[in-house]
Amino acid sequence: MATSDNKLADTDEKIFIGKGEETAWLTLALANRHGLVTGATGTGKTVSLQVMAEGFARAGVPVFAADIKGDLSGISEVGEAKDFIVKRAQQMGLTFEPDQFSTVFWDVFGEQGHPVRATVTEMGPLLLARMLDLNDVQEGVLNVAFRVADENGLTLIDMKDLRALLDAIAPDGSKKGADDGEDPLASIRKAAQGYGNVSKATVGTIQRQLLVLENQGGAKFFGEPALTLKDFMRTDRDGRGMVNILVADKLMQSPRLYATFLLWMLSELFEELPEAGDLPKPKLVFFFDEAHLLFTDAPKALMDKIEQVVRLIRSKGVGVYFVTQNPIDVPDKVLAQLGNRVQHALRAFTPRDQKAVAAAAQTFRPNPKLDTARVIMELGKGEALVSFLEGGGTPSMVERIMVRPPSARIGPITPEERKAIMDASPVKGKYDTAIDAESAYEIIQKRLAGGAAATDGSGSEGGGILGHIGAIAAEIFGTNVKRGRLSTGQVIARNVTRSVTDKVVGGVVADLGKSVGGSVGGSIGRALVRGALGGILRR
Repeated sequence: MATSDNKLADTDEKIFIGKGEETAWLTLALANRHGLVTGATGTGKTVSLQVMAEGFARAGVPVFAADIKGDLSGISEVGEAKDFIVKRAQQMGLTFEPDQFSTVFWDVFGEQGHPVRATVTEMGPLLLARMLDLNDVQEGVLNVAFRVADENGLTLIDMKDLRALLDAIAPDGSKKGADDGEDPLASIRKAAQGYGNVSKATVGTIQRQLLVLENQGGAKFFGEPALTLKDFMRTDRDGRGMVNILVADKLMQSPRLYATFLLWMLSELFEELPEAGDLPKPKLVFFFDEAHLLFTDAPKALMDKIEQVVRLIRSKGVGVYFVTQNPIDVPDKVLAQLGNRVQHALRAFTPRDQKAVAAAAQTFRPNPKLDTARVIMELGKGEALVSFLEGGGTPSMVERIMVRPPSARIGPITPEERKAIMDASPVKGKYDTAIDAESAYEIIQKRLAGGAAATDGSGSEGGGILGHIGAIAAEIFGTNVKRGRLSTGQVIARNVTRSVTDKVVGGVVADLGKSVGGSVGGSIGRALVRGALGGILRR
C-alpha cells in the first residue's frame, strides 16, 4: 500500500492501521507491549489482524497467527483490486497496490501444513493436566509419573511412552514376590509409592482421558522431530518477516487442546529467547485467536503463570496480541498488560450485552469527543475504535477509524495454492516424517521381556561408569541441550562417539551405542530443565 505523498505509508518506526479524524499508527518500538483485538463475529477482526500482520512483515518482524476459519491464508497471495477495496483506499487518500507475503503453514495434524510436535516431557505435567481436564488428585499422580520418569532415565516423547509409564507405576496386586525381584518393574512401582498413594483407579482415569485426547487427534502432537521455535523467526530474501499460519479449523474442534497448545508455545518462547530489553521492533509477534479459551475454567495456578508469561515475555522481544469477542473475556491482570487496543462493533440486545459494552468502553482512555459505549454499538464493518501506545508508553485517547484495506488477498486460498507454498517452504522435509526414537516405552518393554538388569544399570544416575559418563557429558554438552526435547542422554548419543569418547572413556562409550542415548544422564537433563511452564517454574 502506498500513497501519492507517502504520508500514510508504513515506515521503519510505525505501521499505518487506519484513519478517522486522526491517523492511527502502531509504533514498532512499543509493539512488544502486547495488544488486544476485539469485536463481535463478522465485524472485521480478521481483516484488522491481517493488516497488522502485513505491517509487521513489511518491517521485517516475523509473525505467528492462528487461523481459525482459513481466511487469513490469503495473506500469502497477491491482493485483488476489488471495487470495495479500491473505494475504501480512495476514501482514505490511498492508492491500492497489491502485495503478498512469504508464508509458512503449520498444522498439528499435518494435513494442511507442516506438522507441529512437542515431546510429553516438554509439555510438562501442569499443561498436560490442563489438556486432559484432570482434577487435583489426578494431576498429583501425573506429577509423580514425571518425577519417576526423571529418576529412572525414562524419556517421555510420545503418548505410548506416557501410557507405558502410567501402567508401570500403577499397583499390581497380581505380582507376587516383588521384593524378591520377580516383578521387573518393582523399582518403578516402589519409587512411585514413595511419593504418596498412587491408586490403580486414578491411573485408570488418566488413561481414559488420554484415550479421549487420542480420539481427538491429540496424539499426533506428541513426538519427534519436535518443533524448533527459531523456525518461526525467519525473514525472507527481501528482509520481510515470514508469516507463520497455524491451520486451526480442525484443531478448534478440541478447544482445550488448541488453547493449551498455544500456551505451550508462549512458554517455549519465554524459555528459549534471551533477554532483549527495549528493541526498535519486536523479534516476533504472536496472535492468539479465540483467546477466551485460554482463560475459561483455568485453575488459579495456571492463571498466575499465564499472567507471568504475558508480563515477562515482553523483555524477550515478543509481542502477544489476543483476539476475542469482548475485553471482559480476558482477566483484568492480563488485560492490564495489553497496551495496544482495536475494538470492533459489539451488539447489545439484552441488559447483559449492554453491561458488556459498558465494560469494553471502560478499557479505553476516554476521549471527550466520543461517547465510547455508544460508538461501539454504531461501528460499521471495517470500522474500529483504537488506542495505541504513544512515545511515553501511555495509551492514546480512543479514536474512531476506518481500518485500511489489506494489500494481500482477503479470504482463503485454494488447495493447489497451499500445496505450491508448502512445496517451496524453507522447512520442507524437516518435520514431515515422524521419528520413533528409543524412549520410555521401549525401555519398559525390555524390562518386561527380561532385560531388567541391563536396563536398570543404564537407567540410574549413579550407575557406575555410565553414571559418571552422564554427569561429565552433561557438563560438556549442557549448553547445547534443548530443553525437554532431548534428554542429556540423547545428546550424548549424538555426540559421544566424536567427543566424549576422546575426553572420557575412550572406546567404551563407542560400544554402548544407542542404549546410552536413551538413558545415560537422562534424569540429570530433564530434572534440571523441565518446568511446567518453562523457566518460570525452574528450581
